[in-house]
Amino acid sequence: MKVVIPGGSGQVGTLLARSFHADGHNVVVLSRRPAPQPWRVVAWDGRTVGGWRRDIDGADVVINLCGQSVNCRYTSGNRAAILKSRVWSTHAVGEAIATAAEPPRVWLQASTATIYAHRFDAANDEWTGRLGGDEPDAPSTWHFSIEVARAWEAAFQECDTARTRKVLMRSAMTLSPDEGGVFDTLASLVRRGLGGRAGHGRQFMSWIHEYDFMAAVRWLIVHDEVTGVVNLAAPAPITNDEFMRALRDACGARFGLPATQWMLEIGALFMRTETELILKSRRVVPGRLLAAGFTFQFPDWPAAARELCGRWVAERRPRRAA
Repeated sequence: MKVVIPGGSGQVGTLLARSFHADGHNVVVLSRRPAPQPWRVVAWDGRTVGGWRRDIDGADVVINLCGQSVNCRYTSGNRAAILKSRVWSTHAVGEAIATAAEPPRVWLQASTATIYAHRFDAANDEWTGRLGGDEPDAPSTWHFSIEVARAWEAAFQECDTARTRKVLMRSAMTLSPDEGGVFDTLASLVRRGLGGRAGHGRQFMSWIHEYDFMAAVRWLIVHDEVTGVVNLAAPAPITNDEFMRALRDACGARFGLPATQWMLEIGALFMRTETELILKSRRVVPGRLLAAGFTFQFPDWPAAARELCGRWVAERRPRRAA
């Protein structure tokens, strides 16, 4: 296949590009900051249709992941950049697909499981899940993420690509041992004795192992009958307290200092990020994947944590030895 990945230079995009390239597929990544890779990397600005449209024309699959990281303080400037980077890039990709002589068979569009409500009472699947934005117990600053997710999905739905199947991927955090990723951050905290519960620890954490994420993406590519919203998350979300305990066990850490909400607020201020990323209860399940018979290699967190921690340690051992 020819697989084009706009915004594919981040952690998730690199996972996909590496996997497809290893299998012999023709991979093209569109990046605002091109850098040498084993696959082709083409420059684009993430907002206007340019010469890169030639790579869309004749491609088999487009996987749009473009969007500025939300791991930052929600200043007015960052808010504008986060929103515009998603909406503008989605419209540009949609225009390139709509005007292609040979449009791709399928367009997989990134979205986020954060669009669902902050809740503890029930899990959010694609049919009965409650979208967020009006939760009485959620800080007003959290509503920004919902606004972004809704605008991002609306931009995708507005694109008229009648000859291309469209799938909206509401993804939980994708965990891999790669440097700079979410798991790398969490494992580093655990190794430093800081891997205790966050806040009261009852908030749910939804996640997906990198192998299952890549398998789900491949599954979506070949199942022509699937359109619309699909949740990409492991089927067993657990509380933050349970999540961190299993991670400590996997990493061999006997103690993890818990962090109260006020401690997290101070830490987030110094780290230039937001506490929403750790305090919001994300209880998301992959209803459509499970109903269709998709099999997860890592459905439960303890086994996934052990596998990820084993590779995380192994990949860093040669550096320490050097």
